Amino acid sequence: MHTQNPILDEFAKLTQAAMGIAQTAGEEAKAAMRAQADRLAAEFDLIRRDDFEALKAEVAALREEIASLKAAPKEAKKAPAKKAAPTGE
Repeated sequence: MHTQNPILDEFAKLTQAAMGIAQTAGEEAKAAMRAQADRLAAEFDLIRRDDFEALKAEVAALREEIASLKAAPKEAKKAPAKKAAPTGE
């Protein structure tokens, strides 16, 4: 059932335009809020979560490397001391 009522057609066009404007306004508000949040994060010297997680993984790897380097000299000191025979007598 199709009507040729111009008032209904204009109302449909107006409603469609209003929905488009509302959607655009919502996207603009979202972009403005994101920009404000980014500005505040920069002002407070905050970092993003993915940067934090990458740094956290890097620190954990470095801690493991430091622990292995600290353990290596202890093992090297122990090994020659046991193998060396006293030569002073």
